[in-house]
Amino acid sequence: MSMICLDSVHGALANTPWAKEPLLPLEDSGLAHWHLRLGDSGWLLRIPKQSQMGLAPAAHLAYEAHCFSRAAPSGVTPPLAERLQPDSSLPRGALVVKAIEGRHAALPGDLAALMRSLAAIHRLPLPDATVREPLLAPQDPLSAMYHEVLDQAGYLAEAGLEASAERAIRGELDQFAAALDSPGRPPQRLITFDAHPGNFLVDHRGQAWMVDLEKARYSYPGFDLAHATLYTSTTWDLNSQAVLDSDAILAAYAAWEEAMGAVGRAHRAWHLPLRRAMWLWSITWCAQWQVTSGAPPLRDARGQDWSQQHNSDTLNAHVQDRVAHYLSAPVVEAMVAEFRTLAAAFGDDAQRPLSTAPHVNLSQSQGTQR
Repeated sequence: MSMICLDSVHGALANTPWAKEPLLPLEDSGLAHWHLRLGDSGWLLRIPKQSQMGLAPAAHLAYEAHCFSRAAPSGVTPPLAERLQPDSSLPRGALVVKAIEGRHAALPGDLAALMRSLAAIHRLPLPDATVREPLLAPQDPLSAMYHEVLDQAGYLAEAGLEASAERAIRGELDQFAAALDSPGRPPQRLITFDAHPGNFLVDHRGQAWMVDLEKARYSYPGFDLAHATLYTSTTWDLNSQAVLDSDAILAAYAAWEEAMGAVGRAHRAWHLPLRRAMWLWSITWCAQWQVTSGAPPLRDARGQDWSQQHNSDTLNAHVQDRVAHYLSAPVVEAMVAEFRTLAAAFGDDAQRPLSTAPHVNLSQSQGTQR
């Protein structure tokens, strides 16, 4: 486990119920945390590698803790037991959360279960604006997302893209900008903002648990629906890779609408604009990682830090492969084509049955890269 001393972790646990538990490192599979099982206690230690929220260590740990506590009433996220404050042994601190016993999501079969779990989070009552902090709660989440994407898009020119891919991405950015002038907005809810299928575990009852909550915020559920079904999400994690055709994508959205009840239909006209926005966030993040991941780790443990030195060689090779693949011209062009195909189902004609949209096949762009 790079950059973590197990003796230091034992020291940080000295005054907790897990002081004598053996530390069992899990596979280094994520860019934001290391994970250790606390023996057979049924609890897990989440140790941040960095803050994707750009926060200082104590503020970041508090943010993560609030993510878990706010989502807990949904019944589909791991309970939080304790917060270990940052100190010399754990510069970014750690959280102790329940270890969920389950398997990786298998797509498309588990998509409906994932959507039901997201709906359980999205159905939580929206708290008064005065008590939503410290979670992000912008007055206009669409505008906030646009500016976040624009910041990441600043790396496109240095990321070595083919000219046609960069043109296509910038064309979609223009479409995103145009959506800012659309009247009205969809209802806001608590969302995870990290709902790619690799962040779910499915238990023996078939319930999907969303286990990674560090980026939750009050925003639009459509961002989560997109993140769960976009090609850049469903082919990201080695343990849950699948290429979804349009029927599977639309069936997933339909499952979410059904789980949401009458309010689900009110989001339909926004499915496509938010899907485009989430893809743009993902693809510009790829450009950012491509440009910045070769830097050494930050010395003061503050903010975002995508340095490859935090990760295993295996994880870095996987991320580099995925990033290069997603930034390639054929994949970018296939995504743009998918938006055109889904427009008929997600557009203003809300009476059109979701199952009648034509197929989109991204599998020809998938190749053999993993």
